[in-house]
Amino acid sequence: MIHKITHSGGCEIGPRPIDLHLKALRSMGAKVNDAQRGFIYCEADRLRGCDIQLDYPSVGATENIMLASVFAEGETYIRNAAKEPEINDLQNYMIGLGIDVSGAGTSIIRIKGNGSGSGGGSKLSDVEHTIISDRIVAGTYMVAAGITGGELILRNVLHEHLSSIISILRECGCRIGISGNILHISGPTRLRGIDSIRTLPYPGFPTDMQAQMVAALTVARGTSIMVETVFENRYKHVEELTRMGANIKLEGRMAVIKGVKQLTGANVTARDLRGGAALVLAGLAADGETVITDLKHIERGYEKIEDKLAQAGANIRRIE
Repeated sequence: MIHKITHSGGCEIGPRPIDLHLKALRSMGAKVNDAQRGFIYCEADRLRGCDIQLDYPSVGATENIMLASVFAEGETYIRNAAKEPEINDLQNYMIGLGIDVSGAGTSIIRIKGNGSGSGGGSKLSDVEHTIISDRIVAGTYMVAAGITGGELILRNVLHEHLSSIISILRECGCRIGISGNILHISGPTRLRGIDSIRTLPYPGFPTDMQAQMVAALTVARGTSIMVETVFENRYKHVEELTRMGANIKLEGRMAVIKGVKQLTGANVTARDLRGGAALVLAGLAADGETVITDLKHIERGYEKIEDKLAQAGANIRRIE
């Protein structure tokens, strides 16, 4: 059977090639044609386990290969695998299904296939699985406390997944206490700038927190530097932040941020998911009213963010 799917979408934050995904499927025996008017055609009687070396530790590619390996014949090894917590969570789910998989959190993951590519192997077990809490959502609310000089208690967080974010915010002057799965953060009267932050694959500082941190640094004391190493075009929020009075200069993948004492409310547009969240954070700290349009981007990653912030004391509401 030939399967037809469209190319992947998502935020326009730079090239998001799926060559690693397709290369892996071809190595496992699939016939893939991705050059037909925006569609991808895949065909395979069965998949075969093999050694797959990723050129980059892509989260999506690692997850796709893990899933494709479930009913493949033999063992599959993923080398230079992504180490994000979401990989561990997927492995735990797969183990619950009865799949022989190990290595998540390291650079090599092994999956023992469960039969043929058509699903003719052993049946999987029923499982009930609770997804881990979203570390980027938690990090966004942490920045909300930092940029406003406020105080928040976050429950059901896995603080070990937030170590790079916690480290940066503490360096900025935030006080952070942890007790089990409860995190308490208090922001200073004014944040301190950071010499340099570089986005990196986990456990480095996440690219999905870059925009939010840039927003916070616009009102920090001193000059800060942000270097985006993962996506080429992930500074669309900078133009919108400058409308609010931010002093940011872009030099390629580097943003030089000179903190100002106060942002000013303005009409701005969310160009992508995390950039939209950054504008919400900037609006919390700005003088006057900020109106953000194109909320569809923000809604992809945050459930009723306005309600949660309002519960914490923010003057925020959705305009239908």
